[in-house]
Amino acid sequence: MADLVYRQVMHDLKQRIYQNQFPNKKLPDERSLSEEYQVSRSSIKRALNVLANQGIIFKKRGSGTFINPLYLKNQSIFKYEGSNLGVTDSMKSAGATPGIKLLAFNVVSATPDLQQELFLDAGDFVYEIKRLRLFDDQPFMIETGYIPIKIVPDLTAQIVSGSIFNYLETQGKTATKSFMTIKAAPSNAEDQDLLRLKPTEPVGIMEGIFFLDDGTPFEVSNMRLHYKYLNYNTFVNLDEE
Repeated sequence: MADLVYRQVMHDLKQRIYQNQFPNKKLPDERSLSEEYQVSRSSIKRALNVLANQGIIFKKRGSGTFINPLYLKNQSIFKYEGSNLGVTDSMKSAGATPGIKLLAFNVVSATPDLQQELFLDAGDFVYEIKRLRLFDDQPFMIETGYIPIKIVPDLTAQIVSGSIFNYLETQGKTATKSFMTIKAAPSNAEDQDLLRLKPTEPVGIMEGIFFLDDGTPFEVSNMRLHYKYLNYNTFVNLDEE
């Protein structure tokens, strides 16, 4: 229950920050936030610590807690503000409407690499799901994912045409962790066709494994993005306190 409380506070503060509800770029103190949200100061402190670790806010000794202006200026299209790591509800682009076009939905045998990455046995099967992501009907990402059938045995084409991670939550499972690799590469013929790239233009690549909250590997995903949407932000903190 305590986890749920601090997460709710954290997500609400994120929304308020993105909506510029703190025009002076300074957050209220912990006591004021505790009274406003009607939660303990420990929950407020935990929520603020997460936001600070994400680089969204920073604390200045003797002055208070401030919003990081560079974070707001360089926001990625991926903002994980919900309770899971699904891309569908995490994509933002100047008010554009995200969409999905299902390209392929198959059941295949897990390769040795997938067996290792998803903790599967020889002979296990996975869903192979290929989708084209769009903003206002403009394609920006080709997404190919592999999900063990034994974790979600009843996926359908209709379900995977929407948010798989939101559907996962209706089944009592939540993806809360991921390991991602981000790089760029020359675009191939499929990238150029589906993402409307020129042969001389590159493609951004995000590869990763998503994990359920109990540590179970849930999906191996490969995302090939139009280069103009590849915007990676990080926050380095050398303060050992």
